[in-house]
This record gives sequence, structure tokens and C-alpha cells, in this order.
Amino acid sequence: MMRMDERLAAWLSTQLPEAEDVRVEGLDRLKFGMSAEMMVLTIVSRHGGQDTRRDVVLRLRPKPPALLEPYDLPRQFAILRGLEGTGVRVPRALWLEDSGDVLGRPFFIMERVGGIVYEMESPADAADDTVVRMCESLAEQLAAIHSVDLASTGLDAIDDGSEHLDRELNHWANEMNRVKRDSLPALERLLAALRASKPAPFPRVTLVHGDAKPGNFAFNGGEVSAVFDWEMTTVGDPLTDIGWLELLWMQPVGITSHPAALSIDGLLAHYESTSGISLQNRSWYRALNAYKMAVICLIGAMLIDDGHSDDQKLMIAAYGTSLLTQLGLSELGIDEPLDDGPVLPREERIREVQAQAVL
Repeated sequence: MMRMDERLAAWLSTQLPEAEDVRVEGLDRLKFGMSAEMMVLTIVSRHGGQDTRRDVVLRLRPKPPALLEPYDLPRQFAILRGLEGTGVRVPRALWLEDSGDVLGRPFFIMERVGGIVYEMESPADAADDTVVRMCESLAEQLAAIHSVDLASTGLDAIDDGSEHLDRELNHWANEMNRVKRDSLPALERLLAALRASKPAPFPRVTLVHGDAKPGNFAFNGGEVSAVFDWEMTTVGDPLTDIGWLELLWMQPVGITSHPAALSIDGLLAHYESTSGISLQNRSWYRALNAYKMAVICLIGAMLIDDGHSDDQKLMIAAYGTSLLTQLGLSELGIDEPLDDGPVLPREERIREVQAQAVL
């Protein structure tokens, strides 16, 4: 049986028919994130007896069932292609293999962009003014996403921008109902309160990243060099991205753990001045995203519970469902005591996963 690098090289030779020879070097898995699997590699192609080297990243569809289903790699590839030449800094999307015949699952390959992703680590060695500039650059890139011309890029085809808030509520409600084992009084109360208090959406329909967390931005010095992870991207209300960013900015990890990092209000003031978008109903958008994040944590817990995953990150995140639900309820002024229901994996599964972590 051919090794993975040999299978990749054979497939890449069909994408580079002018090359005399194609080989793959340095194939290695990246170990961050909880969605798709990613690998770095170097493509070495020979032209006229000379080798050309190209550093790339391979994004592989996660094994189903995954945290985010249905998982649509061709859609992500199309989004990256559509963003080429815009003000949004994205890796160049190179090739898509959507049949699963080469590696057993679909994948695409994109250029490898220089920069550092501060997912959990603080940019401890960076000067204070560099960290301030990193925060500003992140806000500017989010503003660039919300300023993309949907028609000229063809990205208006990825979703209907109308009724975006209802689509979000309905999607995550369906996901909650799909995976829950029994009644979830607190989470269901949060959903009902969100529906009852839903504001009028922001009047401008924009591209929405869907997962605008600090860990999805790479930095070269003080500037964002690339924006990653377009799995949850849609078209609709840009303020949904702001609510998500607000929740994640509260967590003292990555950039936000640096003492010079902008406060959330300072960050959003820079976003407003750059984007021309005025923020409104911030509590409701935070509550919406607390609900979304709580459901994602619940899905992870049920993947653990059903034996589909032993991922330690999902195990830790499972404890977030209750905390995020309470946060969302608090944002909407609801302080009545409510039972969580079964939001954690069963005790025996928790013990099994914890035992594996020790091995």
C-alpha cells in the first residue's frame, strides 16, 4: 500500500502536469484547533532539471461525525478563492480533492503563510506597542471581512443574507435537539428568550466569518498575515461576528492574556471607526453566541459520550455548556434557577477519557 506522501505526490503530479517529477517532503500534522485536520508539507516539483519548492498546508475533512456537520470543504475552498484580491488576508487556495479517493477523505491544499497563531500562548516577547498594533490589525481585518463586495467576488452565492438571525437560531436549535439525550431546561430557556427578544438585524448584509476568534488570526509582527478557518462562514448580520469575538476576548488566553492587549471596548471602538458599522444590542448578540458556543460544546460532549471521540479538548470543552448557558441567560437578564440537564458525557466515559490522558 502506498504511503500518504506517495499518494499525495501521485495526485499532485496530475495537478502539475508540466512538472517532470513531483514529490512531497516534511509531511507533518499541526496540533491546534478542534475541527479539520491540518498538515504542513513541502511540494518539490522538477522543471527543466531544476527543483522548485513550495510550502503548503493541507486541510483534511475530519472523520465523521465531526463537531461541525455537514462539513463542506468545497464551500471553504470557494470562499478562499473568492477572497483572493480583496482586503482580507487569506492563504491562496491551490487545489481541491473532494472525492475522498486519494486520502480517504476530501482535502484541499493552500499556500503556507508566514506568521504565528497565538491560540493559547501569549505573545510574551512582543513589545507593548506591537501587541496594541496586533489588536488593531485584527479589528481591521474583521472590518475588511465585513466590507467585502459580495457580488463582485461571487460570495453572494454562498448564502441568502435575509433572515440570517432566524437561520442561526434555527440551525443551532436543530443541532441541540439532534444530540441531546433529555430535556435541557437552561439551554432551552436561553433559546426561547433569544427568540422572544430578537432585535432587528443590522441593515447592511455582509460576509460573516462565523468564528472570528483571536486564534484564527496569524500575525507577522504587529500585522495580521492571514485569517483562517472559514467553516462557519455565511452572509448576513455582521454583528454576529462581534458577539462571538466579545465572548472570546473575555478569555485570558493568547493575545488577550498580554497586559498591553486592548480592552474589548478599545478593540471595538477601532473596529467601528474602521468599518463604519455602529454596534448595537451587544448583550443580545453576546447571548446568541453564548448559545451557539454552548451547543457546540454539547455536540462535543455527545461525541465523547457516544464513543466517537476521545479528544481531550472536547472533554474539557464539555464543561463549557453550563457556563456558557448561564452567561447567555445573564446577558438577557434571566437569573431564575434552572437545571442544566445532561450536558456532560456519562461518568464512565469521562473516566475512560481521563485515563487515556494519563497514559
